[in-house]
Amino acid sequence: QVQLVESGGGLVQAGGSLRLSCAASGRTLTTYAMAWFRQAPGKEREFVATIRWTGDYTYDPSYADFVKGRFTISKDNAKNTVYLQMNILKPEDTAIYYCAASKVGSVFSRRAAAYDAWGQGTQVTVSS
Repeated sequence: QVQLVESGGGLVQAGGSLRLSCAASGRTLTTYAMAWFRQAPGKEREFVATIRWTGDYTYDPSYADFVKGRFTISKDNAKNTVYLQMNILKPEDTAIYYCAASKVGSVFSRRAAAYDAWGQGTQVTVSS
């Protein structure tokens, strides 16, 4: 079973940037599909971004419409880590951000149920 630990959250002003990291242990992530979700107070957990393994060590990302052009998901297999670069942050991006993994590398899902391992979350707060 893979264990995931997120880091990099914090307090930032609107328009600023943060980079979240998700470090994995217990398994190598090379062939895993990875995703980021977030949950704001009083709201349901929602999809942010995913990156799937398409074979030959190439990967295919997908994003929620509300982060397209601002967030980038990437994967560093050598460090067994997934990143979420967040730019042009808005107050509505305030949430706990969770990293998720699926051992089915071809998963390209925006549903939380498609992922079988989760981190504990990291808080992102964007002030106006």
